Amino acid sequence: MAADSPIPVSIEFFPPKTPEGVDKLRMVRHALYALQPEFCSVTFGAGGSTQEGTFNTVRDILAEGVSAASHLSCIGATRDGVRGQLATLKTMGVKRLVALRGDLPSGYGAGGEFQYASDLVAFIRAETGDDFHIEVAAYPEIHPQAKSPESDLKAFAAKAQAGANSAITQYFYNSDAYFRFVEDADALGVQVPVVPGIMPITSSTQLMRFSDACGAEIPRWIRLRLQGYGDDSASIKAFGLDVVTDLCEQLRAGGAPALHFYSMNQSAATLEICQRLGLI
Repeated sequence: MAADSPIPVSIEFFPPKTPEGVDKLRMVRHALYALQPEFCSVTFGAGGSTQEGTFNTVRDILAEGVSAASHLSCIGATRDGVRGQLATLKTMGVKRLVALRGDLPSGYGAGGEFQYASDLVAFIRAETGDDFHIEVAAYPEIHPQAKSPESDLKAFAAKAQAGANSAITQYFYNSDAYFRFVEDADALGVQVPVVPGIMPITSSTQLMRFSDACGAEIPRWIRLRLQGYGDDSASIKAFGLDVVTDLCEQLRAGGAPALHFYSMNQSAATLEICQRLGLI
């Protein structure tokens, strides 16, 4: 793919918790629609704790004329519960799902009728046929709970075999990790497109916190540069824009099928990166 060719973009939001948050997110979405996203996805809290907010945000996006994907997590869930959610989403006109194992709410035992995301994918396919395009998660730097890189790849292959159409990765800042993952998955016979997840860098403390929690690697040179800027937020943002734009250019040049932006319900950084990539 030529380095300056267009590449499809999708954007992730999380459901706001307050009426002010709902208003703010509406403004953010309208700004980001300048990118003509292929779809916008909305996250689902641990154990489905934000289900109502997730579905309301999905409804809003659909009403704005944009394709919306709902996250759906299965840990602690029952087949009947998921069946009801699928029926609701179908009635709403949702055509795309992001199927995840998800996190347990704190204080819960494992419970539920699904063990892995692949079980959820297989269940959705059995219940709804080809009604939904199913996205699953991929971990170029290995899922933090995986026993080994091999077992992690096998878990990914199981999701594809269960009926996933495509995958979105955890964010990363090392393009080699992504290309190696795609190569290794291909060697296992996994043919689904793997879309890199992109996290703009706007705050070093927030980035460190998220990365520690989800197992995403911040290369040492990036970590040291961010620490060196201290509280200089303008320098952190400028550096972050350069780093992430460069990463996107490497991914596009290497043939990534699309870019999925973790917006954190903000528009400025994603818009600026896409502007630099010539996508607006």
